[in-house]
Amino acid sequence: MSLSGNPPLQVVGYSATRRGDSDRGPLIVLRSEEAARRLLNEGMLVWVYGPRRHDLARVSIDEAVPRGAVVVRDIAGLAVSEIVRLVKPDVARS
Repeated sequence: MSLSGNPPLQVVGYSATRRGDSDRGPLIVLRSEEAARRLLNEGMLVWVYGPRRHDLARVSIDEAVPRGAVVVRDIAGLAVSEIVRLVKPDVARS
């Protein structure tokens, strides 16, 4: 995989949900241009690789997020200011 088309992103926001919240689960929010660069669309699943672990999260697009940044929800092991990489799952593998 070439890293030129998938540069790292900085976590600039984090939120956690509580039991009973209507919208829960791992979510990564980024700008449309960052998503397009990585061939991601709204609602897709993506691997989020952080400094300590990696998790699957759903993609959400929001132009309010700064360039080169992401906001994460319900992804354990990440903190604001850390660097992450997003990788599409390889669904062709069995």
